[in-house]
Amino acid sequence: MANIKSQKKRIITSENARIANKSKKSRIATEIRKFREALTAKDFANAEAILKEVVSLIDRARLDNVYQVNTANRKKAGLARELYNAKNEAK
Repeated sequence: MANIKSQKKRIITSENARIANKSKKSRIATEIRKFREALTAKDFANAEAILKEVVSLIDRARLDNVYQVNTANRKKAGLARELYNAKNEAK
């Protein structure tokens, strides 16, 4: 355990940030799961709407420093690629 007062405060703020980040990541994961379920059901209109929401959530998480820039971009590009590939397979 820390002995310095400022470090004790830092431990508390770090824990609060960890909890907030976990919540944001969980919300993103849930939306990604819904997106993938829409893809498997071949519901592309719904998948596109969910993708917009997921991209928005990822961007907001990036601004809150939950994700690094490249991680956020990689996640968004991967989801867009999944939608593109699913649409092409359906044709």
